[in-house]
Amino acid sequence: MDALALIFSLALPWLLGIAVLLALGWPRGESPGVALALNAGFGYGVGAVLLTLWMRAASVVGMAFGWISIALPLTLATAVLFFYAARKRPALWSEAKSGVAALFDSELSRWQRIVWYALLGWLAVRFALLATEVALRPLYPWDAWVQWATKARVWYELGRIAPFVREDVWLAGVPGAWFDASPNYPATVPLLQVWTCVALGRWDDSAMNWPWLAVLLSLTVAIYGALRGEGVAPLVALIGAYFVASLPLLDIHVALAGYADLPMGAVYTLAALATYRWCLRRDPRDGTLALFLAIACPLIKTPGWVWALTLLPGVVVALLPRRGLRILGIAAAASALVLLFLARTNTVILGYQMHLNFEPAWAQLVKSYFLMGNWNLLWYGVIAILIVGARHILKPPLVPLTVITVAGLAFLLFVFAFTEAAAWLADLTTANRATIHLAPLLVVLGTLTWHRLALPAALPVPRLAERCEPDAA
Repeated sequence: MDALALIFSLALPWLLGIAVLLALGWPRGESPGVALALNAGFGYGVGAVLLTLWMRAASVVGMAFGWISIALPLTLATAVLFFYAARKRPALWSEAKSGVAALFDSELSRWQRIVWYALLGWLAVRFALLATEVALRPLYPWDAWVQWATKARVWYELGRIAPFVREDVWLAGVPGAWFDASPNYPATVPLLQVWTCVALGRWDDSAMNWPWLAVLLSLTVAIYGALRGEGVAPLVALIGAYFVASLPLLDIHVALAGYADLPMGAVYTLAALATYRWCLRRDPRDGTLALFLAIACPLIKTPGWVWALTLLPGVVVALLPRRGLRILGIAAAASALVLLFLARTNTVILGYQMHLNFEPAWAQLVKSYFLMGNWNLLWYGVIAILIVGARHILKPPLVPLTVITVAGLAFLLFVFAFTEAAAWLADLTTANRATIHLAPLLVVLGTLTWHRLALPAALPVPRLAERCEPDAA
């Protein structure tokens, strides 16, 4: 029964998200195989956010967390959405079957098919081993049980969301208030843990961490679908997805589940991919999905506000293909002036002290990225590909994704070089955890750059303005 309950706890948000995407008619104009991968990949992220939003609403109106208040209405909503999607697209189920069959693409050569099945097998082994870690290991990471699971335990026992406050407020004896190391952290991650325990019927600090496995699995599928949607060959797209799934630090955040960094990275990556699709296609469905996922970023971690803002440069370049880069350069210079002004103040933004000091711990950062095993050869590979493909990354169709990635890197370097976070690099954890948010997008950009390099030189490169026509497929 426990196994069935855990399967249901993961399946409900996943199917809910897929049903919402199908009801919206997303993605538009893709082959059945690509559409299946995109729906399956984006589905869990969308559904998990919707699930936690429903739990917030239930708590506000006084409904206690339980099967009746969570599982029943969301299961009904999922069924209705699937029914609506099937009525709207009568060929939906046959397209889904064709999508599954596309995994065994006959266009692959013999050696490509061997590599394809080898990668799929290795991914299956990797996820099976991670599942074993999740199943057998109790809640372990320090921050997980001092500032995230604290909320989950309290809210599960109370059956509702209760406020967490600062220590001075808590010590003042405010009734109904609770305290932990980070009382202002968003509720999404703890609510996912609460839902898992509700589905299981008891508090279990090990079983409640299964959503982290689903996050990485769905992100891997989403990246494969996104790469295929941009014309990348099936085997190359699978290799790109494999690179993300095999990043050691991402795997560690599944095996030692409980941090919000992996969910934050997954939702941000999905938001960036949806934004990129909108930049190239101008499909309102892509825009709606990108906006929803961007808004979801600060619901997972407080710096999500900044990560959501890093998507705007891609939109600027898409809307102003001729002048976009120049405008972004001016905006960057203006931002530098604002930061120089903040250096003379003691402003606190998102918990970071803005009395700026340029004290970069470059040695620790280089050690984390290049000399340790946290990222395999990610940084070496990305740097090499981007140098070789420099003439492609600042031209259509890659430029929107490039400026989004550069904005994310600029945010990371600013935090590490100018704020008190520079001191946190000494323990070799802060830089790596923050980089999780951007690492999958780096792999996607590197894979797409490789794809552009591999195209025949005579093949015309579409201008961004042409790719942005509303009816483009």
